[in-house]
Amino acid sequence: MASSKGLAGVVAGDTSISTVGKSGVGLTYRGFSIDDLASHSTFEEVAYILIYGRLPSKIELSNYIDTLQSMRSIPSSLQIVLQQIPSSAHPMDVLRTGCSFLGTIEPETDANDSVFISNRLLACLPSMLLTWYHHHKGNVFTTNIDEASTAGFFLHGLHGREPDDIYKRALDVSLILYAEHEFNASTFASRITTATLSDIYSAITSAIGTLRGTLHGGANEAALSLIKEYSSPVDAVSGVVAKLNSKALIMGFGHRVYSSCDPRSDIVKLWAKKLTIAKNKKELYRIANSIEKTMWNQKKLFPNLDFYSSIVYDMCDIPQSFFTPLFVMARTAGWASHVMEQRSNNKLIRPDANYIGPDETPYVTMEDRCGE
Repeated sequence: MASSKGLAGVVAGDTSISTVGKSGVGLTYRGFSIDDLASHSTFEEVAYILIYGRLPSKIELSNYIDTLQSMRSIPSSLQIVLQQIPSSAHPMDVLRTGCSFLGTIEPETDANDSVFISNRLLACLPSMLLTWYHHHKGNVFTTNIDEASTAGFFLHGLHGREPDDIYKRALDVSLILYAEHEFNASTFASRITTATLSDIYSAITSAIGTLRGTLHGGANEAALSLIKEYSSPVDAVSGVVAKLNSKALIMGFGHRVYSSCDPRSDIVKLWAKKLTIAKNKKELYRIANSIEKTMWNQKKLFPNLDFYSSIVYDMCDIPQSFFTPLFVMARTAGWASHVMEQRSNNKLIRPDANYIGPDETPYVTMEDRCGE
């Protein structure tokens, strides 16, 4: 049988949730283009579209936002667990552990079903991270924050003050862009777990663990480190060329599915420019832009969502180690919708493999191996 390394080009199933890279470009959620969603929608509305499969009415969206607000608090036993995680841990480990533990105290049941749990996780994953973070800062974190949006709640909870609208909207748009992306590695991991008839917490925990790997999540963290290596656009050009000549891996560029551009990149790039202007950090944007042009000129590689989102998060004064956890907070909407879709027409996912080991070999007993 012919094999495909990394399953590249292999169609592993059907989905009605999103289209990624049709004809090499484009992205839709439930048929709605990412451009329209990023321009006119909110993350909460996008989460509703993904989980419930349709646009909400004005009343439905208002009620949904109220529901998510009401689900942000976390049980005291989970708070204790989060406080035991050392400050040196990666924040992705915090979310993985928090999600798994929540599944032990609020397990999936007929009453506590997958839709309820999906919304519960969307609401309280930011609370988990902020509880752990502020505990090790010597602060007491409370979820009693009067912010309707997930973006506003996270920024307000992180910094202890109401964020300006421009930062709330920039983060909100980034969550929209990260919310769903078809059969990527973490989503596929969640579907594999679901296909065994496991519970939704196990599926989301599998997804978080998969996203923790640097070849999937973490590219936005690496991208910011790259951009901040250089003091000017000129330095960036020579530095990136030198890295390419030494065969170094440049994170934040190219994509397995898209052939000519990542449709999310141009959207987040506009927000990166807006925020660097607002904070008088325009040189950071110019450096990033010079890296983008160099990568295209040298390798014909385009920036993916992670590259410019790193600047957006930095301008929002978000710790670099929180960049991938923000990915989790957004992508949980997509993961949850895939869990439910997998369950609706389930078959155990079990691919074949081409065996490349030795031919069948006679077994030699210990006596014959060792002699007398």
